[in-house]
Amino acid sequence: MNITEFHAALKNKKTSVKETVVSYLDKIKKENKNLNAYLEVFTEESEMLAEDIDKRIKEGEEPSGLLGVPIAMKDNILIRGHIASAASKILGNYIASYDAFVVEKLKEAGAIFLGRTNMDEFAMGSSTENSAYGPARNPFDPERVPGGSSGGSAAAVGGGLAMAALGSDTGGSIRQPAAFCGVVGLKPTYGAVSRSGLIAMASSLDQIGPIAQSVEDAETIFNIISGKDGLDSTSTELGDPSSEPQKRPGRQVAKIGVPKEYFSEGLDSRIKKSIDDIIGKLSKDYEIIEISLPHTKYALDCYYIIVPAEVSSNMARYDGIRYGMRQNAPNLLGVYKKSRGEGIGLEVRRRILLGTYVLSHGYYDAYYSSAQKVRALIKKDFDEAFKKPAHNATHSVAGGVDIIIAPTTPSPPFKIGEKSDPLSMYLSDIYTIPANLAGVPALSLPIEKIDNLPVGIQLIAPHFKENRLFGLGREIEKLFK
Repeated sequence: MNITEFHAALKNKKTSVKETVVSYLDKIKKENKNLNAYLEVFTEESEMLAEDIDKRIKEGEEPSGLLGVPIAMKDNILIRGHIASAASKILGNYIASYDAFVVEKLKEAGAIFLGRTNMDEFAMGSSTENSAYGPARNPFDPERVPGGSSGGSAAAVGGGLAMAALGSDTGGSIRQPAAFCGVVGLKPTYGAVSRSGLIAMASSLDQIGPIAQSVEDAETIFNIISGKDGLDSTSTELGDPSSEPQKRPGRQVAKIGVPKEYFSEGLDSRIKKSIDDIIGKLSKDYEIIEISLPHTKYALDCYYIIVPAEVSSNMARYDGIRYGMRQNAPNLLGVYKKSRGEGIGLEVRRRILLGTYVLSHGYYDAYYSSAQKVRALIKKDFDEAFKKPAHNATHSVAGGVDIIIAPTTPSPPFKIGEKSDPLSMYLSDIYTIPANLAGVPALSLPIEKIDNLPVGIQLIAPHFKENRLFGLGREIEKLFK
């Protein structure tokens, strides 16, 4: 059941929260050993909370929002009193002392946390093969990856081990695994959801978002977790979505942009055909416009300079002194070396080394500073496509598109161990990275399968226009029902 169906069943007394939670826990017990989606399951806690919510419903509380909804949580989002390891040995014994902002919001809404899910270590990866606790597996084919870094969350929802989940997206880490596992994944506008309580990877790019069974469920969760937080200065209060002028009756979208750079060499021809078919169907009701995002070709290079630089800074706090793994040594430097050497995996080490290099004296301007200039150009490409008005303008320039449609991934899910070199792995995020660099919201939703493997289509909207993604996303969902 999705959230709407679940609440309808509760109202009609066809199920209870306890019954539903227990059914998920039973399925996790049977199937998680094959998928490795969960690192820890909160069995007793979730059952007790389910009983409490059932009592509240019996006493007259209306099932709405996320009341009683069983949710999985990516292991880099803090839940007070539980381990938050970011799938790393160095944080294997770290117990969160406070709730992340999004966790507070979900608790207030009555959600039930089933457990913490597997991920690439410190969210660095695109396949969940970099986890210190073994790879997660795709629910459609356990020999293939579920994507990453939120692979455990996507595998849990796609495999029926959770009704919904939260993940984090730095360069596609919600959307890419959502596409690989046949579910919906939203990367909100940067700042729409607080990062307080998220273990940082690259702070100027990280964003928490939902992974769900439907666009409607993703919208429900987003509306609950979004908003201003005093502990995150980059967070902001969203405007009233209903205040956006309607382009046509009932819709915020009239013109759809198709970026030619996203449909060039490297895209699986079968995915291209599927998306072309969808665009053809949408052309009956929407104006389809080919657009150009010319700096897209530099996005991957730009991303893998900025991200390692921020990783280098953020990872400095894991020193074996304040929290996490601590290995004894004769002196302080020895403690650092031994704790980090034994606690941090190869991909994280690679990015720390790269980041330290690009930030070093003599290379900062050549690499990091240049990458930030390219990032500004990538953002400008999106602004031009959406025709973002100047600050003193009263309305948009005529002719701009309302939303962009593109592939989520260049290929269907690949086999575990297939991409052994870092570059081929990094290329799997080639279509998702630009939205993070520009800070715009993007949604992936499943389309027809290829060889029984899920693939996704990606929608990209202007800053804080998530409602456009949800509106067109629901239209596309109807094409597959």
